[in-house]
Amino acid sequence: MSHVFPRQITAPPVKAVSSDGCYFTDETGKTYLDGSGGAAVSCLGHGDPTVIAAIQAQTAQMAFAHTGFFTSDPAEALADLLIEHAPGDLDRVYFVSGGSEAVEAALKLARQYHIENGEPQRRHIIARRQSYHGNTLGALATGGNQWRRAQFEPILVDVTHIAPCYAYVDQTENETAFDYGQRAAQELEDEILRLGSDTVMAFVAEPVVGATMGAVPAVDGYYKRIREICDTYGVLLILDEVMCGMGRTGQLYACEADGIAPDILCIAKGLGAGYQPIGAMLCTAQIYDVIGSGSGFFQHGHTYLGHPVACAAGLAVVQSILDRNLLDNVRERSDDLFAGLTQRFGQHPHVGDIRGRGLFIGLEIVADRDTKQPFDPARKTAAALKRAAFEAGLICYPMSGTRDGRLGDHVLLAPPFIYTPDHVAELVDKLDTAMREVLG
Repeated sequence: MSHVFPRQITAPPVKAVSSDGCYFTDETGKTYLDGSGGAAVSCLGHGDPTVIAAIQAQTAQMAFAHTGFFTSDPAEALADLLIEHAPGDLDRVYFVSGGSEAVEAALKLARQYHIENGEPQRRHIIARRQSYHGNTLGALATGGNQWRRAQFEPILVDVTHIAPCYAYVDQTENETAFDYGQRAAQELEDEILRLGSDTVMAFVAEPVVGATMGAVPAVDGYYKRIREICDTYGVLLILDEVMCGMGRTGQLYACEADGIAPDILCIAKGLGAGYQPIGAMLCTAQIYDVIGSGSGFFQHGHTYLGHPVACAAGLAVVQSILDRNLLDNVRERSDDLFAGLTQRFGQHPHVGDIRGRGLFIGLEIVADRDTKQPFDPARKTAAALKRAAFEAGLICYPMSGTRDGRLGDHVLLAPPFIYTPDHVAELVDKLDTAMREVLG
């Protein structure tokens, strides 16, 4: 009998015993193609010798040094590399152990910045419905995933949520994509004015919405308008790239595709590629300097901040992405995967939308393609697709509640950046097997 507390108590997980490249092997010897990187984590695949060697070397030299006393070479080098390639005025990196911690740090920094900048009345956070920003209480409150939030609502801080930029569902027939994006962005200004123009501290959003809606990018012009609104009212723009960042969309930072830069940016998942738990919060020099010339102390922290082994792994991962030109491979395999999915499912009666960027692609599953009507939630379509894909030897990431937390289903694909055309073909074939079993 296991003493491990699993995610689903009534359905204990299969035991994996090894992984290599783009495959897992379980204890029975069955292999599975990794089509989602777990949860968009394993960007370099499994068993990468460069990252393993970096971890081994750093562990032998110095496994741990508390940031209350020391910095370390891996932390300094990784911060330099991230800032070298970062958009806009991002200038400082605060290393944590995962995405939820990165978002918590961002929220606290935003609040402290406004206090030390002479605007302590700024206390409101605005985010978007159908978003996900982590499972710690502050991050969960910020997210708009109703299913995840529901039972914890009484202990969550008050965050207001506006509509996401979700053209497939919300764009009307008589408006262009650009006009729709401007209309969606206008909700931010309206909410700022409703709350009080000098009381909002931050707006939080994912450049490409991940697991909650299934790889939904914004339409052109949406984020430029969002950036303008934040600048007009002194609101900090926090972008959550925990899932969509670090090359996943074909650029190292996902927001580059939208032509903007945030005041604070959160990354994780692909930063460590699964080899070590690591995340980071990046902020502008302006924010850092306000704290530096004020209290000089960010009132936040965790034991494993800037963990040397985790930073060594992250450094090897980011260097590998850049040195091996894997962003080019992401874009090339993205073209292959979109083409394969469109050929196989583009006219499927139960596939309403195929969307995303890079190797971050979602298929929205519907009961009726013409009306975009979702399946009855009681059917548990996403769960059935996950089981069928797993049985077919494919790990993918189906989720329910795509539309509003209850209605809607999608499949999220986020394979390793090292995919070949053969891997793409195998993924499409195995997904097709699962779709036929569940959807007919």
